[in-house]
Amino acid sequence: MRPEEAVQIMRERFPFPTYLDPVDEGYLSIAKTVVRYLQPGDKILDFGSGPCDKTAVIQLLGYHCSASDDLQDYWHQIDANREAILSFIEQVGIDFTLATDRTLPYAKESFDMVMMHHVLEHLHDSPRDLVNGLLELLKPEGYFFATVPNAVNIRKRVSVLRGRTNLPNFAAYYWYPDSWRGHVREYTRNDLMQIAEYLGLEIVALHSYHQMLSKVPRHIRPFYTASTNIFPGWRDSWLLLAKKGNDWVAKKALPEEQLRAMFDIGVSNEH
Repeated sequence: MRPEEAVQIMRERFPFPTYLDPVDEGYLSIAKTVVRYLQPGDKILDFGSGPCDKTAVIQLLGYHCSASDDLQDYWHQIDANREAILSFIEQVGIDFTLATDRTLPYAKESFDMVMMHHVLEHLHDSPRDLVNGLLELLKPEGYFFATVPNAVNIRKRVSVLRGRTNLPNFAAYYWYPDSWRGHVREYTRNDLMQIAEYLGLEIVALHSYHQMLSKVPRHIRPFYTASTNIFPGWRDSWLLLAKKGNDWVAKKALPEEQLRAMFDIGVSNEH
């Protein structure tokens, strides 16, 4: 099955069609990356999977997908939405775990790939401990696959020049009915390079891609895609694929001296 066919089948089965981006670019970028580096039958964990729309595309392509999410976003909890999501996940055949804490029921080094698609930007704390824990579930030579919104895409650059915000919609933030679940810290290319370095991973692929092309008005979309081919850093999202080495060891803290230097905390001198 080709990625395009898997996306179409997912669209036909997914219970919330208005949730899905009308343009397939984001789904295809993710699916084609998986197909390029893994073989059908390989095991993949999608952490922070949401309603498993992206996971379902990969599952339909012949991979054994597990997924985990707390399904605590506002829209997950209204009406019978959670039940519809869980029914869809079961229908597609994904091994789903409803996350209630950071404990996952998987053995160490049991996955060929761990994915986090548009998850990192929602974390209120450093991703350090969470991602290191997920990497322990990854086999040696396995892949860490993350996608994030681009903090400096062209829309945000123009918004700032116009005196507007590059942050999430203020009304949604102001009126959100519970603890904020939206974007906390978005990322740039350099941030992702540093994440790979700090985690001790080898970067295999790092490039921008179109996740939300449908947000661009149709009449200027050709100009937008042409300009972002020339300036790829203007696209709306980043894709990072990195490999875990055979001798990987988690680095979860800096020596005290480096930590103090990073925050410019000097040692007082007694006279």
